[in-house]
Amino acid sequence: MHLARFPRVRLAHLPTPLEVAPRLSEMLGLELWIKRDDCTGLAGGGNKTRKLEFLVGAALDDDCDTLVTQGAVQSNHVRQTAAAAAACGLNCEVILEERTGSRAEDYMGNGNVLLDKLFGAAIRFVPRDTDMTAELEKTADDVRERGGRPYVIPGGGSNAIGALGYVDCAREIVVQADEFDLELDRIVCATGSAGTQGGLIAGLAVMGADIPVLGIGVRAPRPKQEEMVFKLATETAVMLGRPEAVSRDQVVADCDYVGEGYGLIDPGVVEALRRAARTDGLLLDPVYTGKAMKGLIALARSGALQGETVVFIHTGGAQGLFGYQSEIGDLF
Repeated sequence: MHLARFPRVRLAHLPTPLEVAPRLSEMLGLELWIKRDDCTGLAGGGNKTRKLEFLVGAALDDDCDTLVTQGAVQSNHVRQTAAAAAACGLNCEVILEERTGSRAEDYMGNGNVLLDKLFGAAIRFVPRDTDMTAELEKTADDVRERGGRPYVIPGGGSNAIGALGYVDCAREIVVQADEFDLELDRIVCATGSAGTQGGLIAGLAVMGADIPVLGIGVRAPRPKQEEMVFKLATETAVMLGRPEAVSRDQVVADCDYVGEGYGLIDPGVVEALRRAARTDGLLLDPVYTGKAMKGLIALARSGALQGETVVFIHTGGAQGLFGYQSEIGDLF
């Protein structure tokens, strides 16, 4: 697992801390550690920065001058991509899908959208259920017609190149666990576009670290989510020269906590945001870590995680809270 073989741009503050959450641990009846990938630094931090180190590295290696990507309106990935482009002297073109159907002023103009604009990204909004792959191709063609050299990054930065960022995170977690003499029972993360969970699974498998990764789904039903994760983890293992390392039984996603849909808030998410903030001072986001913590709390209360030592991947996204002020501001 020699990651120096791949083009890379150093954008993140690494390694990110691994910190115990003592009051959440007591409340949930387990030993909970937080992998603070909200502290990666770029644009306020978040998990996409790890992926962008390899994706932007590949873009520069290909002599591209414009990053092209897509996401939902309050996309954390788009925010960090726009910042990475600015930091590397690149242009950035983004397509934002109105995926939740919200037209609230704060949702459409505050939070991550405000930061996208501040970083200088060219933004185009499209309706829900738009073919985003086709829109990426169209935007890339537009850049070429203007004489630019586009590099297309899929939603979430989730391809095998981007997943290398979470191969590296898997290595960090194992090193830090050894330093703290922690025997980990499992790693828990939000899983959506699959790059974080897929990269972790591939990295742990290639290292031979027998630590299960549980993804808490934020969008797709379990069969679809697990298939996406398995496909990406396998592709990542192939890039690492170990195609046999990943097996289907290593991929587990619990998609019982999606609620009404991607980016939609429910009382369980609000409780998770409140609990994390008021026990251990952790700011979660409403779309990913809020739903992952909602699932973790429910699983702990069911006894499924009793007495375990668990690492929760904090993938960042608190900037998105400001896009949901009109929806959740009065619920605390």
